[in-house]
Amino acid sequence: MKKILVIEDEWPVRTNIIDLLQLEGFEVISASHGQAGIQLAQEQLPDLIICDVMMPKMDGFEVLKTLSQNPSTAAIPLVFLTAKAERKDFRQGMELGAYDYLTKPFTRAELLGAVQAQLKRQEVITRLYAAECEQTEMLANQVRDLQQFNDAQDLLLNNLIQELREPLSNINMAMTMLRQATSEEQRDRYLKVLQEEFVREITLLNQVSELQKFLTPENTKLLRQFNLLQSGLGHKSSDHKP
Repeated sequence: MKKILVIEDEWPVRTNIIDLLQLEGFEVISASHGQAGIQLAQEQLPDLIICDVMMPKMDGFEVLKTLSQNPSTAAIPLVFLTAKAERKDFRQGMELGAYDYLTKPFTRAELLGAVQAQLKRQEVITRLYAAECEQTEMLANQVRDLQQFNDAQDLLLNNLIQELREPLSNINMAMTMLRQATSEEQRDRYLKVLQEEFVREITLLNQVSELQKFLTPENTKLLRQFNLLQSGLGHKSSDHKP
């Protein structure tokens, strides 16, 4: 049930509007002056406000200006009631953010038409805002996923560098020792180390190639869930000590 706030200082007019709206199934709250209307609007957050322009102490323009400065009430549509139909008054109200004007005296059809039009307009705005929020959240999730993907690629590269460093170091050491070998037995030993470390290097590179095929933004979450990106690229073989 839509809630409508009526701010009108003339009791007969206010009562008539309330009766018409309640017969149409609306929940209606009302205030007899601007300050009370502002308080009700902030407390009840109605779906629509119908406000008289000419009121003592605080007129409708001041009410609208005050409501517009409060984030909780700034988006509530407001329809002005006025006995004045001068162009400058309409312009002033629209510049302040009024959604519509009803000139007194108005008919039941005019009142309900203005109410339904503004409620429908507000529903469209609400749906568009919800869709925009959903799209924004979706884009934020995509950006986060891409960032995680980039982080995963960086981690993969760092792991690769760390994993490849050890066999390369062993290969370099074995080559140095091979050049200094004085017996056939020593040369065979260092050649075996070179062969083993070469195979190990190729195995690591193949693992990286396969992991790169699997590493997609969609799979990054799964990899992180099981900490596969943190566990290294391969199983380290026992250290060779040439």
